[in-house]
Amino acid sequence: MNISIFGLGYVGTVCAGCLAKDGHKVIGVDPNAHKVNLINTGASTIIEDDIGDIIKAAVAGKRLSATDSCSDAIAKTDISLVCVGTPSQPNGDLDISQLKRVCTQIGRALQRKSAPHLVVIRSTVIPGTTDDILVPLLEKHSGKKCGHGLLVGYNPEFLREGTSVYDYYNPPKIVIGQMGARPTSLSKIYRDLPAPLIITEIRTAEMVKYADNSFHAVKVVFANEIGNICKQLKVDSHEVMRIFCQDTKLNLSPYYLRPGFAFGGSCLPKDIRAMLYRAKTLDLSVPMLASILPSNELQVKAALDMVEAGGSKKIGLLGLSFKAGTDDLRESPLVKLSEFLIGRGYDLKIYDENVSLAKIFGANKQYIEEGIPHISSLMCPDIQTLLAHAGTLIIGNYTKKYWKALKDGIAKKTVIDLVRCNDIMKAGPARYYGIAW
Repeated sequence: MNISIFGLGYVGTVCAGCLAKDGHKVIGVDPNAHKVNLINTGASTIIEDDIGDIIKAAVAGKRLSATDSCSDAIAKTDISLVCVGTPSQPNGDLDISQLKRVCTQIGRALQRKSAPHLVVIRSTVIPGTTDDILVPLLEKHSGKKCGHGLLVGYNPEFLREGTSVYDYYNPPKIVIGQMGARPTSLSKIYRDLPAPLIITEIRTAEMVKYADNSFHAVKVVFANEIGNICKQLKVDSHEVMRIFCQDTKLNLSPYYLRPGFAFGGSCLPKDIRAMLYRAKTLDLSVPMLASILPSNELQVKAALDMVEAGGSKKIGLLGLSFKAGTDDLRESPLVKLSEFLIGRGYDLKIYDENVSLAKIFGANKQYIEEGIPHISSLMCPDIQTLLAHAGTLIIGNYTKKYWKALKDGIAKKTVIDLVRCNDIMKAGPARYYGIAW
């Protein structure tokens, strides 16, 4: 394929070299004459393992060249990858001025081109940037409509400095955001790489990059805070984290990475508090760990805000235990939500098949009788009774067996979904609110 790459910085140079190595004809575009000259003499613009030899061989084989002329590059290529920088502004927002300038130049160059052209943004941008800012710029200056002679996509990169060539050829995933379901020629570039190819919406593809980088940052800070506590307790932090990483069923997995309601139960809140207390006694600041419980409380508040937006004073809560399949009410965020609703004067009824004084015993029975007796009096014997009462139905816990009772009773109700119940989403209640979607 004939590919132009705008921006000969870190990402652009690696992509240009690797694509040329794979046999594509690549033209790098950059306003910096020094970078253009470096590429054209077979030298890399960056210091990175292997890329120097790759650039040298690609230029010698006449598969890679560079120019400062946008119009020449557009005329000679079918796909443009935009890899210019998006640095931070003083207020933390992105500076996308280079991106806007390049898209304006590409649009003007496309005025003189009749063949279809695919413009792919690789720069890291906030979701909505491509759809709301860059596509209108391209359309305005090209005189073309997206989908008619102009194709636009978003393709985030997952390259680490120091191992970027290895990462290019061994990516964890390939994500292509595009308009419409029909595959574009971009997917052909990556067909030989050993990674899942994921086609999605442009905004989703933009956000994936931020989810990745935010989580990487969280992992570094988490490991450091655990390490600082370990050091003071004379525990080998690297051995702790080595063992921690052995668990790929829970610790290193998607298990706890589904947006939804707050966590609860007898372990997580208690253990976080214990770690915070011990850190305090050691005079250690652990701001990330300290932010966990306050952030968890915000999900309870978010659910309460949705109830208030729903309008009805008659509330039905499906589920009371901290998660489905248990009768454990200790630190259940649904209990906390119930108490907030009662305190604000809502007419609340609750159904949870696992929480009934007739069925439970021991610590949970004692907790209901002594800790929340006012809530136990609100329990319904079945879902039908709950539905008959509720103008707004809150899905706090859900199992498939509930669906038969729910499907005929939710059509005219406001539903607040705390678990992402696909059955209910598809059923189309009168009003539907998801807590994080």
